Amino acid sequence: MTDAATLESFRLADSFLPVGTYTVSYGLEQFIQDDRVEDAADLKSLLSTYLRQQVGPAELVALRAAHAAANGGDLDTVCRADRRLSAVTLAAEFRESAQQSGDRLLSLQTELREEALLDRYAERVDADEAPGNYAVVLGVATGLADVAVREACLLCCHGFVTGLLGAAQRLLSLGHTDAQRILDELRPAMTAAVEKSADNGIGEMTPFAPLVDVLAAEHERAERRLFAS
Repeated sequence: MTDAATLESFRLADSFLPVGTYTVSYGLEQFIQDDRVEDAADLKSLLSTYLRQQVGPAELVALRAAHAAANGGDLDTVCRADRRLSAVTLAAEFRESAQQSGDRLLSLQTELREEALLDRYAERVDADEAPGNYAVVLGVATGLADVAVREACLLCCHGFVTGLLGAAQRLLSLGHTDAQRILDELRPAMTAAVEKSADNGIGEMTPFAPLVDVLAAEHERAERRLFAS
């Protein structure tokens, strides 16, 4: 990639990016409240499941489709991938969180970049013709910035894991060294999720993690919640 594309990928992966992902735990809060995640080993196992069963088969497939469509100026395919991702995301909180983060990222990108496709996509989202999921917006943003699709997928995995590790530090007695160790040990799972996602198209988004969906639904009704999801 060019230096500009590499630096753009760094910016999009930075926790300094104001998209609100620090407010979500994607069900982790409920796993901890139910004593299903009690230590670093449990957390690593859960994050590996997320990568293999949800992020890879759904978010990364949508990201890839949006990335390719953005490069070709095909907004209809971007929106189709966006709608499909929402359709296969069962937990209401997950859909809402992904759309809120996506809306913030899309607003930020339209402010920073003069790209007709971004503006047209934002119009579709505003008209409720597309949900504006974070993974899809990230796919469009990285595609237009000439960030290679594999690097964009790895960026998505890295951001997802670091976000949940940050949530875990607030919910568990998880030190910084343990968090970095988990991040390091999950590299093979991230790579595997990225590689497997390359074989699927929009119609083949198939996330399957039933317990995650059940606890996410349980979290929606929890009396006390630190995180939005």
